[in-house]
Amino acid sequence: MSYKCYLFGQLMPETPSKLTVKIKGKNKTLELLNEGEINFLRTPGLTEITLPLTFPMLTGSRRPEYYLNLLEKTKTGRSTTQFIMTRTTPNGRLLFDTNIKVSVEDYTITESATNGLDVSVEVNLKQYRDYGTKTIKVETEAKKTTAAVTQQTQTQKQTTTTKTATVTKERATTTAPKATTYTVKKGDTLWGVAKKFLGNGAKYNLIFNANKDKIKNPNLIYVGQTFTIPQVK
Repeated sequence: MSYKCYLFGQLMPETPSKLTVKIKGKNKTLELLNEGEINFLRTPGLTEITLPLTFPMLTGSRRPEYYLNLLEKTKTGRSTTQFIMTRTTPNGRLLFDTNIKVSVEDYTITESATNGLDVSVEVNLKQYRDYGTKTIKVETEAKKTTAAVTQQTQTQKQTTTTKTATVTKERATTTAPKATTYTVKKGDTLWGVAKKFLGNGAKYNLIFNANKDKIKNPNLIYVGQTFTIPQVK
C-alpha cells in the first residue's frame, strides 16, 4: 500500500512512519438518584492530529527551511490549511483518504546526530470548523392613521408603528473564476490547482471528476496536461 501526505498544498518529501489521530468526545457522565450513572451525549470535540515529519537536507527537492517557513507562516498568520493523507494500492487504485481542514497548534523541531543533516518536526494539528454569526436588519416604517373623533372642537390623531425584521446569515463570498483550462506545470498538485482556481484545495475532486478522461489517479498529474476547470457557483 502506498501513502502520500499533503500539507499546505504541498506533497511532503517523506511520508510519516506513523500518524496519531485523536477523536475527542465531550460526553458527560451523570449520576441520578435511584437510577445510577447515565451518559449524557454531546457533540464530539475537535479532532487532534500528531504528525511526525522529516525534511531531508540533501536528498529532497526543497531544503528543510522551505517547509519550516510554511509552518511558521501558517502559525503566525492564524490561517488554516488542508491535511490530506491518501492511500493507494500498488497498482495505483485509490482506496480512501483523510481530508480535513486544520490549524497548526504547535510544533517541535528536533535535530539529532542520528538523523544526519535531516530535520525532524512533530506537528500538532487541530480540526477547524467554519463558523459565523447572524445579523438582524431591522427596518422601521411609521404609518399614520387618523381617527376623527369630534369632541367639541378637538381632533385626536393616533400613530401606530410597524417593525419588520429581516434575518440574514453571513457567509463567505467566493471568487471562483468561470470555467477555464489550465496546463500543469512542474511542482503542481491537484490540491494546489483546486486551491488556486476554486478557492479551496479540498475541491480537487471537482477537477478530477471533470477530467476523468485525462486523470486516472488524482495523486498523479503530469507536466503538460491540460485540465478543464469547472465553474463553481
